[in-house]
Amino acid sequence: MTFNEGAADGRLRGSTGVELSLVTVDLNIFTIREDQLAVLLVERANAPFQGRAALPGGRVRTDETLHEAAHRELLEETAIDGGRLHLEQLGAYGDPGRDPRGRVVTVAYLALGSRLPVPEGGTDAARAYWTPVSDVLGDPAALAFDHVRIVADALERTRRTLEYTTVATTFCSEPFTLPELRRVYEIVWGRDLDASNFRRRATRAEGFLEATGEHRPQAAGRPAALYRRGKAPLLSPPFLRSAS
Repeated sequence: MTFNEGAADGRLRGSTGVELSLVTVDLNIFTIREDQLAVLLVERANAPFQGRAALPGGRVRTDETLHEAAHRELLEETAIDGGRLHLEQLGAYGDPGRDPRGRVVTVAYLALGSRLPVPEGGTDAARAYWTPVSDVLGDPAALAFDHVRIVADALERTRRTLEYTTVATTFCSEPFTLPELRRVYEIVWGRDLDASNFRRRATRAEGFLEATGEHRPQAAGRPAALYRRGKAPLLSPPFLRSAS
């Protein structure tokens, strides 16, 4: 069945006139830029919400999986290759009315990365850019559709993930120092952490970090020890926010 996005009432309809339900993917990509947690956005070139900011994403084609669609949309709309990112499903969003064209269910993906490139808009994205997450969450109408809700959910998932897994190292370029790793937690959790307590917990967590044996000169004080990611996927014991 074909579909028509140009119907007089703006609804998504098949060739027989029957209203359709479509599946889309939306991508929430987090990185740290200029000492802030940033999310990847696009400016929509087409209706609905033309000219509004939104998460990159689009319709899932009939011949591709959800994961394939997520990688394709990310590359087409932002010129960022998702192959260097670990995309995981955040959740499905399908409330009636979330899309003015009709019943559209989206599967949201979450990915984290360090030093991601400057994006370039393409296909139905007039431009692509990074913006601080705090700017998005400070305005409920900042994004098209229900994308502010998706960003909020993605942030909370990321905060919880940092408590139980070693994913914080994803934001660090190797080799890194303990203060650099601690700053990742502070940015994502939105709070300052005690340096001595963090050092003790990070170095005692089994398989979290591997010391390189090298040091990096600092502007003041002793040179800082350098580390790389360990092999453990989970933190043992966990880094609970309530105990930090």
